[in-house]
This record gives sequence, structure tokens and C-alpha cells, in this order.
Amino acid sequence: MTMTNRINAAVAAGPQDFWPCRIPLHDLHLPAPGEVHVWYLDLDGLGRSLQGALGSESESGDSSPFTAGQLLFARRFYLRLLLGGYLGLPGKSVQINRKNRGKPVLDQVVHESDLHFSMAKSEEKLLIGFSTSSYLGVDLEPAGREARDPMGVARRYFSPAEATALEAIAPQDRDAAFLRAWACKEAVVKASGLGIANQFCRFTVDMDISQPAAVLDIDGEEAGKWSLALLQPQKEYLGAIASHAPAMKIRGFRLLPAAPSSVS
Repeated sequence: MTMTNRINAAVAAGPQDFWPCRIPLHDLHLPAPGEVHVWYLDLDGLGRSLQGALGSESESGDSSPFTAGQLLFARRFYLRLLLGGYLGLPGKSVQINRKNRGKPVLDQVVHESDLHFSMAKSEEKLLIGFSTSSYLGVDLEPAGREARDPMGVARRYFSPAEATALEAIAPQDRDAAFLRAWACKEAVVKASGLGIANQFCRFTVDMDISQPAAVLDIDGEEAGKWSLALLQPQKEYLGAIASHAPAMKIRGFRLLPAAPSSVS
């Protein structure tokens, strides 16, 4: 089995598993208990579609329709759009706070919903996860990214077990194993809400890229109370989702722009 096939075999949701949904969004059903909704957004495509529908073109000639500031605004806009779709509110009415460690959460003074969410970005791609039953975290990475010094980073920041396992992996497979571990660890840290500082070393994920992602050990907790899965919303990107629950059912969605006739 080739490297690509082994990685694909370990992915819980591939491109074909993300159901297309067009703007405007109406009557989104909240995730059921034990269920996680994961949305994949191509902000470049969404932005270009809106420009075309409004009869405008980018004057800069850049490959992206966004400046850095506009891209930040777009991420926040679409996060609120999806949250509003679940809450039955306009996106502008959604209020978000940050916990002490910076994890974004719904303002419980304004919203009584137990809707949890996590967002990850990679250039103009966005991955957003939602759950009503547990805290969760998501991460998104370019699938072909090569680490400058994977073993050095692993020895300094990963758990000793992970560093040992990575060293035992064939050199030609090491970048893929490191990338997968990094995405999984980012997702777990986001779900924990503790921030990234000094957290990577306190838990261990499975480094074997031919196997489903899993938390093998975590300080002060039972690893079996965590769920971890890999996502590949499109060929060029690898995502990970972690849930502070013993099991999760993943439903994937791909946000598409409004049909031209629906834009006034």
C-alpha cells in the first residue's frame, strides 16, 4: 500500500463526505448528541462569487480578492453566519466572548444554547466544527507542508513517547507523520481550552499514519474520554478534529456561494 493510500485509509471524512450547502442558510439543525458538524469554506471562492454577483471585479489583479484585513473580517463574518444559522439569528446578532485562555465561546448572557465551536484557518481555507454535547477543537494544515526540523521540534515540544515513535518512522514518511501529529495535537489543545503553551508534551497521539488518529495518553485524564479523527476536505488539505467525548459522529458540509439568481 502506498503512502497516500495509507493516509487516506486513516481519514474519517474525505472530500466526498462534505455535503454542499448554499447560502442563504435556513433552519440549520443543531448537531445531535454525540454528533459533530464540520464545515469547510473556501473564502477565495466565496469572495469571488460575491464580487461577480455584484458586477464588480478586483482592481488589484491579485490572485486573492482579500486584503489581510478583509480576510480576517471574512473569517469572522462566516463564523457568525453559521452560528446564526444554528441559533436562528442574523449573524450580526451573534455575540462571542473569549475565555481566560483565549478560546472563543458564545456569550452565555445573550445565548442560552450549549453550542460549542472551533475554527481553524489555512490561507483562504476555513474549517469550523460545531457540537452541542462536548468541547471540541479543529485544525487545518496544507497536506504537502514540510517541517524544517521535525525531530528537533518533536524532541522539544512533543511527548517523549511521540518523539521516540517519530524517530522510528522511515525518513521518507517522517514529514507526513509529523504533520498529522501536529494537526491532531493542535485540535486536542483547542478542545481543552488551555492554550498551546506547555500543553503539547502532556499528551500522546498515535504517530502511525496507517492507523486512525487517537489519543493514547493524557496527563490527569483517561485517554478513552477523548475522540480524535482526521479530515481531508480537499486533496491539498489535512484537518483534524478532537472532541472531549468518548465517541463522535462526524457530518461534513461544504459552504457554497448563493446561486446568482438569489443575489439581488
